[in-house]
Formats: sequence, C-alpha cells, structure tokens
Amino acid sequence: MKNASSLHAAVAGLVALGLSASVMAGPAKQPTDTEKCFGVAKAGQNDCGTAKHACAASSKTDNDPSEWKYVAKGTCEKMGGKMAAPGKTK
Repeated sequence: MKNASSLHAAVAGLVALGLSASVMAGPAKQPTDTEKCFGVAKAGQNDCGTAKHACAASSKTDNDPSEWKYVAKGTCEKMGGKMAAPGKTK
C-alpha cells in the first residue's frame, strides 16, 4: 500500500511539473521601447512562436525571415531586419 501511495504521488508531481512548464512556454513579454524585428534572431534566440513551433527560443536557424525578436526601437531595419512578417505589409 505504501508503494502505491508513493507511486501516485510521483505521478501527480510529474503531471504538475508538465503543466507548469507548458503554462510558462509562450511569447516573451515585450520590453519597453522595443519593437518586433523579423529575420534577425539567431538560432534559439527568437522571442515567440511561429507556424513552425510554439514557443520562444525554439528557432533552428539564424536569421530565418519568419522568426522575430524584440530589438530597440529604430534599430530593426539598420540590423537588416523587417518590421513585418514575410508576406505581410505593415
């Protein structure tokens, strides 16, 4: 009986851990005085999900045009980035 209780407690802990991790996954909060900049994020340094994945820090390649990160206002285009996602106009 004691082993069953320990097993139930362990399973409940793993489920709770999984749920808390999924709640934390998502877009990074936008810092003050920043703007979204597409095409400048290095692999693993994007700030939000795309059609390819669901959360921040999941990009696989450097400078993917569909990946974005927050940069200081006024610096995106100077870095070679775009203010709008590919296929969209601002």
